[in-house]
This record gives sequence, C-alpha cells and structure tokens, in this order.
Amino acid sequence: MKRVLVTGMSGVGKSSLLEELAARGYATVDTDYGDFHEVVDGEPLWRRDRIEAVLGEGFGGGTGVLFVQGTVRNQSSYYSWFDHVVLLSAPVEVLVERLSTRTTNTYGKDPAELAETLEYVRTVEPLLRRSATLEVVTTVSVAEVADIVLEHVS
Repeated sequence: MKRVLVTGMSGVGKSSLLEELAARGYATVDTDYGDFHEVVDGEPLWRRDRIEAVLGEGFGGGTGVLFVQGTVRNQSSYYSWFDHVVLLSAPVEVLVERLSTRTTNTYGKDPAELAETLEYVRTVEPLLRRSATLEVVTTVSVAEVADIVLEHVS
C-alpha cells in the first residue's frame, strides 16, 4: 500500500482535495479532525501512537493508496513512512481570499491567525517544499489537483 502525505498552509485546499479523493474511492485521513494531536509547549503536534496506528494498519481499501492530510512541526519524523509528500500551495492573495471566505473552517478569519498563516508561508513553506516529491499550485479546480496528484503517485 502506498502512503501519501498531503501538506501545505491553511487555505491551500488540503481538505478539499481529500474530499475529492474520497469521492473517487481512495482512503483518506484528515489529521485536523479527531485525536491526532497533542499540545506541547502550546503547539499542536502529531501523536505518535495515533499516526503510527493509521500508517501501520493497512488503510487504503481497494485502491492500495492512503492519503493523509496534515501540517505540523513534527511531520518530518514520519516522512520515512510515506511514499510521497505532496505540497499544495497557492499565491498569498488566493490564500487570503480563501481564508476570509471559507465556510467549512473558521481558522484564518481572525487577523492574528491570518498573519500567522502568512508568516508560515514565508518561513515554513520553503521547508515543506524541500521535502516534497510533488508541489501542486491549487489555482486550478480541485478535480484537476486530484488528477495531478493521482498521476504522480501511480
């Protein structure tokens, strides 16, 4: 079974991509929801027991591919578990628009959260880019993003 990490800043479309992939029959895990995090020094990090359980249990269904979504500081300690690391990105103006208008998640509507996200674009996204096996700029439809990702991982 292939394991694919989908990562990127808030507002790039990670959850939307997972919804699209799930609709196409792929197994997905969105670590933004559920008990995947523990807070250490005020920062949410992946819980080793939960992440290793997901990655080790053979999720993937009939497709043979598991897509896991998340962006946390300790994700790099799990990169060896993944066959691919897919970075989703978008221009800053697109992120600002998406965060201010999205209805599925309130994160980013607060000016401090938006500022935090924009700082992460500057400081964290370059680190993610270095580890990614694929980067997709999500200014195209989610269906097109899914097609690009699936072509890469197949």
